[in-house]
Amino acid sequence: MTEEPSRAVQLMDELEGYRRSAFQPVPTQAAWDKTLACLPNPHPLQSWQWGNFKSRWDWSTIPLALHIHHDIENSPPLAAAMILKRKIPRSSISILYVPKGPILNYNDPALRRVVLAQLEQFSRRQRAAFIKIDPDVARGWGIEEERPSPIGSKVLSELQGRGWRFSNDQVQFRNTVELNLQRSEDELLASMKQKTRYNIRLAARKGIKIRLGGPDDFDLIARLYAETASRDGFAVRPVAYYLDAWNTLYKGAMAQPFIAEYEGRPLAAVIIVSYGNRAIYMYGASNNQERKRMPNHLLQWEAIRWAKAQGSEIYDFWGAPDNFIESDSLWGVWRFKKGFNGQVVRHIGAWDFPTRPFWYWTLLTLIPKYLNFLRSRNNA
Repeated sequence: MTEEPSRAVQLMDELEGYRRSAFQPVPTQAAWDKTLACLPNPHPLQSWQWGNFKSRWDWSTIPLALHIHHDIENSPPLAAAMILKRKIPRSSISILYVPKGPILNYNDPALRRVVLAQLEQFSRRQRAAFIKIDPDVARGWGIEEERPSPIGSKVLSELQGRGWRFSNDQVQFRNTVELNLQRSEDELLASMKQKTRYNIRLAARKGIKIRLGGPDDFDLIARLYAETASRDGFAVRPVAYYLDAWNTLYKGAMAQPFIAEYEGRPLAAVIIVSYGNRAIYMYGASNNQERKRMPNHLLQWEAIRWAKAQGSEIYDFWGAPDNFIESDSLWGVWRFKKGFNGQVVRHIGAWDFPTRPFWYWTLLTLIPKYLNFLRSRNNA
């Protein structure tokens, strides 16, 4: 079946209109917040607060919005991209990254093409080695029998056709688990795996208490996070990085900590980051004490209840295995999350546009090999 001529003409008209548009800098937080509020599915990693935080950790921020005819004041935004820029030390080379962006209506094929073209041109003007994007676009849903997303398939085809490359450096999780909160608490509980429902109730019977936390708890959460990393074998950043991130998001009314305790002793914590219609379980930590009392199950349930009460429509568990096999590093985390019976969402992942192919190859090939060589010598 071919596309109707009238729709084809409409697409050409839209494309011509968009071509007269260009990304423009957004000067203030108020203007940026207004911009994202007009666009579908904005992500907290595209927020002004997150950009402010990253600007204190070797990145600079470039907030851009796309309007028709450059009319920023009188026309609604078509797209937005909070671009992070990082200079490579002792060189004139930089890299660009749009975390969980750009933000736009991905159902609009003409707009998709124009936004990609604009990002490519911007990267060339910046003389960057490459620009990386990882939009929240679903490739499909499910585990064993993945249901493909028609839009995701089109976006992937367009990226490949324009010379974008699937990135070896997937900064964010590609897959996640989403829980639909537009149901009653009884319905949410009833949909969970029986063992998870039992463990939630067991924790309450065994004296686990959940309380809302605040900035005074961030040092405690950082210690729990370090203990979790040591136990589960994943790398962590400096403590100051996390404290800065959590305080920034909390002051921006985006982050809410929860603490699980037994007889006044902290056992586990989560930090839920809320933005738009979504609440994200972005950070979690626990120690090895009283694990048989199942504090993490009740902690998650209270965070889910809180998110629902705040008006969130989706609870995002923030991370699932790339491959649903026991050798995957996220398998243990997945066993816990799957009990809440959310939907597995597989995203298209991060993609790079190599503006300067030689430097792109150097940064992604030679430098990592050199760093690994130095590490091996230091560990010898």
